[in-house]
Amino acid sequence: MERFQLLSKGVSRIYKQMQRLKKEYMGELGMKGTHVMCLYYLSRYPGGLTAAELCELCGEDKAGISRILSELEQGEILRYDFPEGKKRYRAKALLTEYGQGYALEVTRRILEVTERAGQGISREEREIFYRVLGLIADNLDEMGADLEKKERGQ
Repeated sequence: MERFQLLSKGVSRIYKQMQRLKKEYMGELGMKGTHVMCLYYLSRYPGGLTAAELCELCGEDKAGISRILSELEQGEILRYDFPEGKKRYRAKALLTEYGQGYALEVTRRILEVTERAGQGISREEREIFYRVLGLIADNLDEMGADLEKKERGQ
């Protein structure tokens, strides 16, 4: 039970602070915290990403990503590459030159937060932590999938 409490409380604290930091740092740029991951991934994939790819990378649903992309497009931070016959959802979202500047600042702020959050943690401890965190996430995903199957009567 103590492990459950430590995990639940730790994950909750981390999540709350990450959301708070995203909101604060992005607010200073006139953006929302939800834009962080989209800008981050779009900057990492200069050839652009589809909304479906961003959903997968960001762990967001279609409606959330669609809203974020629309806001970024209205702010002239991204544009779409529409190959012939492709619909908006299948089109690649690309950062504009203006958006690339935003993405650089977002990346700088991500690095700052990551460095401060990792103070006092050795490289070896960090590698173990992220490996273990990934395993826990994978195990919980598997349990969630099992619940979905059970709910569907499979």
